[in-house]
Amino acid sequence: MELWEHGALRQGDLARRVGSDAATMTRSVKRLEQSGFVRRSPSPTDRRSVLVEPTAAGIALRDQAEAVWAELERTVTGDLTPDERDQALASLNRLEQSLSLHSATSAEPAADC
Repeated sequence: MELWEHGALRQGDLARRVGSDAATMTRSVKRLEQSGFVRRSPSPTDRRSVLVEPTAAGIALRDQAEAVWAELERTVTGDLTPDERDQALASLNRLEQSLSLHSATSAEPAADC
């Protein structure tokens, strides 16, 4: 989804955007590449970086993936009012931000080690 929204991204940037570590992202991108949904290429501006971009087959999946997400949202929030859905989404966003902040700060090595 990040690639659909932003086009080609450096693999490290993609990992950060989705909250993944480098090793997990490498494995995921490799599987997607083997399936024909993305392609990797060397960055023209940074020899150490690899660009990841969706292929035509990957782009073709966008409508289907968005339909699945929409159905999931309808299933999960089916009996909530619009206000309740907005409140739930706001709470989930706050929880995600808290987890991301905690994850980023707890991954740093302790100063006294």
